[in-house]
Amino acid sequence: MSVFSKLKHYVIGDPLNPFNPNMMRHVSLVAFLAWIGLGADGLSSSCYGPEEAFLALGHYPHLALYIALATAVTVFIISLGYNQVIELFPSGGGGYKVATQLLGSYVGLVSGAALIVDYVLTIAVSIASGTDALISMFPSYLPYRLFAESVLIILLMTINLRGMKESVKVLLPIFLGFVVMHFGLIVYGIAVHSRGLLTVIPDTISETRAMASAVGWIPLLALMLHAYSLGGGTYTGLEAVSNNVNRLSEPRVRTGKWTMFYMAISLSFTAGGILLLYLLWNASYVHGQTLNAVVFHSILGDSPLGKALLYITLILEAGLLFVAANTGFLGGPAVLANMAVDSWVPNRFRHLSSRLVIQNGVILFGISALIILLWCHGRVALLVILYSINVFITFSLSLLGLCVYWIKQRKSGTPNWKMRFAFSLFAFLIVTSILCITLSTKFESGGWFTVVITCAVIGLCLLIKKHYLSVNKKLVQLDAQLKQPITEKISQPIPLDPQQPTAIIYF
Repeated sequence: MSVFSKLKHYVIGDPLNPFNPNMMRHVSLVAFLAWIGLGADGLSSSCYGPEEAFLALGHYPHLALYIALATAVTVFIISLGYNQVIELFPSGGGGYKVATQLLGSYVGLVSGAALIVDYVLTIAVSIASGTDALISMFPSYLPYRLFAESVLIILLMTINLRGMKESVKVLLPIFLGFVVMHFGLIVYGIAVHSRGLLTVIPDTISETRAMASAVGWIPLLALMLHAYSLGGGTYTGLEAVSNNVNRLSEPRVRTGKWTMFYMAISLSFTAGGILLLYLLWNASYVHGQTLNAVVFHSILGDSPLGKALLYITLILEAGLLFVAANTGFLGGPAVLANMAVDSWVPNRFRHLSSRLVIQNGVILFGISALIILLWCHGRVALLVILYSINVFITFSLSLLGLCVYWIKQRKSGTPNWKMRFAFSLFAFLIVTSILCITLSTKFESGGWFTVVITCAVIGLCLLIKKHYLSVNKKLVQLDAQLKQPITEKISQPIPLDPQQPTAIIYF
């Protein structure tokens, strides 16, 4: 065995037998592990999504109560919408398959391209945000930030080359630590301010009426809608389960729905709870610190134990962002594999490695995220602008596809099609409004670049599709040329000569 083979064997592991009937049980995910492996992207958005929404309220922080309620409700609306996607497409594919089969192949291409860019940016922005959270506690290591980000991407890529289940198990303690610490801090922070919690609703209503009488209802609603849309990053990652249903344990639909339920409960509680903490503890922006760090510092205090718990909390936030980056390595290659079936990308992205993972996709997403990080020098502000648009393109197209599907089902006698159509339409209007507001407010500050990148991916996919169509056309022509029609019929059989050698052909 060569040195390279030994190194590959040590890093990636032993080959897995795809014909082993028990193999899927070892590589597929139950709902709990799927929640960790696929739900980290959504849960990690609570580290920056609620902050964006709260800061957008400016001098009217009391409106955060409405934003918290709207955020929690929106998470469940999108989750229930994607439960329908899981039911209709139990083989996976998510937003790409929904758009392709319900709206057409070219609409599916747009959705798939948006997902590809989204997953690459998921890796980049999560790694950059997590590294910044760690570097903020150790400023002397700032010159090594970009090097650390590059190492982390290569490390996650290597873990995923070993297999999806292995990568989830490695990241399990970080995810659970984040959930325990943040759930505990939210409950404790609200309990300590229990008196303020009793007065926050009447105070919010009275302050809202006073503001409406001063500036009018239209500016008030515009401010709330603006803040609500800027917190749209909170909902990213909810599509990951529908994209990877085929990687879940049987029964897949039931496992997928339970995973979505875990994601919806954890994200709505965390994001809504953190917004409520901002309001109760009068959190305000401090240069060089996240708003989460500010409010958690207020809750834990300056005692040695409080500082230690604060450091642990921030380290777990950084760790969860790294787990969220892993979601890009899980979901991205699955989207590429589905697009390869339709010849939008090279066929090699359908192939499984010896560890039964889409190795080419993992490598492509890792290298692409590394290039983007090096290009923008790890600037999180720019990455968030690029990242915050594409996921809502997929949301909008998926929910529009569901609306079209339920309208077509009205003649087949499907029960409750009206209710399902109304729900899909309502969810579509919500996510589309967030997309339009986000694109209009962030277009000049970098949103245009996301549109350019996505269009470039679409153009490249069209060229690849054209190439495959051209090759298939030439193969058909070649088959026609190689056909040799029989022009002469043998009227009498040739007499046998027992003196000649005899040949026997076995089939």
